[in-house]
Order: sequence, then C-alpha cells, then structure tokens
Amino acid sequence: MSETQRETMEYDVVIVGAGPAGLSAAIRLKQLDSDLEVVVLEKGSEVGAHILSGAVLDPCGLDALIPDWKEKGAPLNTPVKDDNFYMLGEAGQIRVPNFPMPPLMNNHGNYIVSMGNVCRWMAEQAEELGVEIFPGMACSELVYDGDVVKGVVAGEFGRNPDGTEGPGYEPGMELHGKYVFISEGVRGSLAKELINKYELSKGHEPQKFGLGMKEIWEIDPAKHKEGSVTHTMGWPLGKNAGGGSFIYHLENNQVYVGFVVHLNYKNPHLFPYMEFQRFKHHPIVKDLLEGGKRVAYGARAISEGGYQSMPKMTVPGAALLGCSVGMVNVPRIKGNHNAMLSGKAAAEAAYEALQAGRSSDELTAYEDEVRSGAIGKDLKKVRNVKPLWSKYGLTASLALGGMDMWTNTFGFSLLGTLGHGKTDAEATEEASKHKPIDYPKPDGKISFDRLTNVSFAATNHEESQPCHLKLADPDLPVRENLPKYGGPSARYCPAGVYEFIGEGDDKRFQINFQNCVHCKTCDIKDPAQNINWTTPQGGDGPNYPNM
Repeated sequence: MSETQRETMEYDVVIVGAGPAGLSAAIRLKQLDSDLEVVVLEKGSEVGAHILSGAVLDPCGLDALIPDWKEKGAPLNTPVKDDNFYMLGEAGQIRVPNFPMPPLMNNHGNYIVSMGNVCRWMAEQAEELGVEIFPGMACSELVYDGDVVKGVVAGEFGRNPDGTEGPGYEPGMELHGKYVFISEGVRGSLAKELINKYELSKGHEPQKFGLGMKEIWEIDPAKHKEGSVTHTMGWPLGKNAGGGSFIYHLENNQVYVGFVVHLNYKNPHLFPYMEFQRFKHHPIVKDLLEGGKRVAYGARAISEGGYQSMPKMTVPGAALLGCSVGMVNVPRIKGNHNAMLSGKAAAEAAYEALQAGRSSDELTAYEDEVRSGAIGKDLKKVRNVKPLWSKYGLTASLALGGMDMWTNTFGFSLLGTLGHGKTDAEATEEASKHKPIDYPKPDGKISFDRLTNVSFAATNHEESQPCHLKLADPDLPVRENLPKYGGPSARYCPAGVYEFIGEGDDKRFQINFQNCVHCKTCDIKDPAQNINWTTPQGGDGPNYPNM
C-alpha cells in the first residue's frame, strides 16, 4: 500500500474485467437505466487481449441480452454445420455416433467464434450506451469499509522489483461503487481474496480446474471444412489424466486446435504442454495441419467443478460473476453463455437494489437467480460428469455420465449429487510413485517447444516491476517440491515460466515472469499452494488477436 494519497472516482457500479460476464453486466445496467454511472476496468492492453476460449458459443446469452445481435453485426459468422466425436488410439480412431448422446450435447444453432472478438464487439455496444471502459487498468487491491467492499485500486504503476516506489511511481486510483462486480475469469486474484476472506466456499465442493491450450492454424483450403466441430478423447493422455481436444473450423481457412488437461492428475511427471504437442502428431490431426502454419498460441485455466463447486457469490457490496464463480458446462465445453447470463442477472439485482434505495448490501436475488434459473438448470443436469470421470476413468464415465445426463433431462438423477473430494493441488502424488514420461522432441513443423510457441502469444511484461508470481516460502520449491514431486512447476506451466537452474546444492528456482500468459495454472496446481498469482502492471501479459 502506498502512502501517497490516491484520487477517488465514484460510480454506481464498478466492474472488474471486460470479459463476457462483466460486459454483459455493464450493458444490462445501462439498458435498465441510462443514467447509472458504470465503469469496466480491464487489465489487458485492450478489450479481448486476455480473452482465450475454444469457442463454440451457445447464443442464448446474447439472445437474452441483445436480441437483435445479428442486425447489430455481432461477430458470430460461422454456424456449426457438423459435429464429430472420436475416441483416439495412438494410430487410429473410433467415431462415436451422435444419436446416443443427450440432446444438450447437440451443437445445432451454435457458432464457432473468437470470444476475444465477441468481447470487442460487446465493448462497442456498452460504450454506445455510455459505459466507461478503461483497458490497461489492472485492479491490484480491494477497498473495504469495515466488512463492506467499497471499491478497487486500479492503475498502479512504477514499483521497483523489490516492491518499493520507483521514481516514476503512480499510485493508481480508488474507484468506489455502490456495488462492485468481480468478473476476472478463472482464479482471479480479487475473487480468490473474497472467497478466502468471507469463506465463500464453505459448505461447497472444492473448485476443479483444467488447463486449456490453444493454437490457431491457417491450413490448406482443400482440407478446410467451415463449420466443422470435432472433439476427441483418449490418446495421448490415456490413464495419466482426464482431458481431450477440440478442432474447430472457422472462416478464412483457419482452424482452432486446442487441448485440455484436467489438473487433478496424480503423476507430477506429466507435462500438459507436451501432451498437446504429441496429440497433434495423431494421423487425423497431422494430416489436417501439414502444409499449414500456426499463427497464434495461448493457454488458460478452465473452471470444471460445476454446480456443486460454485461458492457463495455475494458479500456486502460485491458479487462474483461468470468464471469467478465457475459456470462451465464440462461435457458441452461451454461457459460463455452462462457468463453472459450471470452478468445480466447481477445487473438486474443491482438495479432493483438501487431503485429501492439500497446500496452495498448483499445481492441475494442475484445468487438465487443463478442457482435456480437458467444457469443452475444448465449445470445441474451435468453435475456428475466430472466426478464420475475423476473416480472411474474415461470409459466408465462415458457410460455412467451419459446415463445420468439422460435421466437429468427428465428432471432426476439416480446418483444424486456426487462430490469431487480433493483439490487439484492435493491430487498431486509424490514423484517416487510414478514413472517419468518420455516425450518426443517437437519437430518445429507440427509441434513446437514452449518458448517458441509463447512468442505467438505476444506476451510482454515490463521487467523493472516486481514479479507478480509471489512465493509464500521462496526456498520451498528447491527444498520440498523438487525432491518430493520432481519440480512439477517446470512442467505444468504452459509458458516456461518456472525452471530449476544449477546442479546439486547449487540448485535454485527461477521465475521467468516475462513469459507468463496469465493462465493461473501455477496458482491452482502447485502441491504446497506456495505460488500466489497477482496482477502485474496494467496492459502487461498476452496480446491475443482473435482467441
């Protein structure tokens, strides 16, 4: 905390994060009352710079928020034309037919999109309504008035690497709101603070996560099938971890190629990034990509706990939205529609409170709507898929999970609501219990080393600032994580941020924070929970063009 006096700005609602949830909230607030003062603070250099998603978008969220989105030019240009699902072996694949799948798995009426571009368009709609949007403004602190969340500190710049104030130090501003919406995405630092401070997860299952990695490819036009959607499971992960892939053909001969690894894997030798690179050498993927070129790369954690892992969403003066709560429908691999619906619901609850002359209380109507409305109904139907997968593996979970989704279609489940058990950090076992995994060296054509790929994320951090990846115990990585777990941070990070340097007693732990793509995997998977991800200076991080 700086001793320098900060300027303050007063708003009706302060929104942290210009993703689908935050922007939906801003738009809905101004639709309800054009005189409300609403501000959106975005840590990326521009809206969309830090947005990474698959993505096949269910437009129900947009339908509810902006019914005439087509006429207004929303960038939903590629309707899904066909759905393919494969179980992979090392050299072949089996097509899983669509007819036995529950109706909710059907992608008819959905669109292959860049969520970064969708958010840029949503920001334009918000600004036309009078919303103030400030990109490059990382929110580094919450401001409290007793137990009430009063606002945030944003735009602090110029600290030295040791945390002291540098010669060009700018203390940032305090932005106060009658309500503060936290819509930072998965494992945001302010959401994490609120969840811990107010014990919001008490009585709920632990949140579960996956690591999603994605490349954009330009491929041979002869191989391109605009509107084609393919998902795979099985190889190369096998029994080592849960997860799977997606291949989406959008316009302009481009293809999204992505890979998700569930972060509850036991073997600390597992290298999620290299599993992704190995996956691309499967014949059906390699044949598609040969002759093409990769044009972008990025990575992001995904909330996978679902219905039973959603924490309490409100505290006095503030509410958690979208992936700050965790609203991804895991079998559908979709959460953006629920994020939009959550923003709309939070806005409506805040509007009603302000109309009634209330401010800084708990927006219980918002939480009630999330749990009992469209979002809760969407997530409740699939609530057992993830725990079944974790407990019984892929094959059994496909059968049992499919059956459970079918019965939930009719409003009941024979299984009730299953729990998740351990956190993803606690799931990590000691290295001595597992064999190291030998990964093929990337060929530089289909597969790539991490640092080469990170350059395609256009990530950048001012090196003179403090490292935003904070260690509770700086000695623990070498003292405990290396001998006990084989130094898993050197593998679970998809950007090569962490490495162990030196030999023998001279080993030291190095953090290359300049490489960070803000995926939050380290904050989630570190066995000792020794790494705390915090916001760097505003504007720093990846600069995704159309992820």
